[in-house]
Amino acid sequence: MSASDNRPMPRLFLIRHGETEWSLNGRHTGRTDIPLTARGIEQIKEKAQMLVGEGKVLDVKNLCTVLVSPRQRAHKTFHLLFEHVTPPPHMVTETVREWDYGDYEGLKPAEIKQRKPDFNIWTDGCPGGESVEQMCARVDDVIKTVRTYHTEYFHEGMNTRDVMIVAHGHFSRCLIARWLGMPLAFGTKLNVEPGGIAVLSYNHHRLEEPSINALNLYATVI
Repeated sequence: MSASDNRPMPRLFLIRHGETEWSLNGRHTGRTDIPLTARGIEQIKEKAQMLVGEGKVLDVKNLCTVLVSPRQRAHKTFHLLFEHVTPPPHMVTETVREWDYGDYEGLKPAEIKQRKPDFNIWTDGCPGGESVEQMCARVDDVIKTVRTYHTEYFHEGMNTRDVMIVAHGHFSRCLIARWLGMPLAFGTKLNVEPGGIAVLSYNHHRLEEPSINALNLYATVI
């Protein structure tokens, strides 16, 4: 029996920021740096109360690192989650920013359809922004980083169990798709709510079998 046989499986907590005015009305929000709404703040505070703390799902002692998007809606979400405890080590990094929507920044889907009736971000990418191939490569690099942490913990006893990412809607859907080894377009079948928490891990006590354990954990139903 190896030492890893006695270790719980490592997890990735993938958190979408709370509600913003643009997420509420469906505008594509990539580079634009807008704040959470009052309800978005309350969404995250509610989840923090339920999920963050010793012995709870998000236990700081289990988090070896947190990757946070530089946009204020994500950074604020991170700090609200750990408002009443000592926050875990975290890194603010562009690698987990939202899909760059380029020319479609700030537009609603119907407005994009007026420009290009057959537009599909999952196959077309965004003119002036990131292509599907660029988005896929960026997400794959993030997953590689996460799995390095997980491998060090699981096989070598280094670090602690969990990694967290605080990011955005399309980014999260892309990452979940690629975590499962699916094409990026599989993300279109996933619904990631503002403030929603996904839990990604592995089946059968094997890092070779990535899985999704939860989606929109304690999401607010509207």
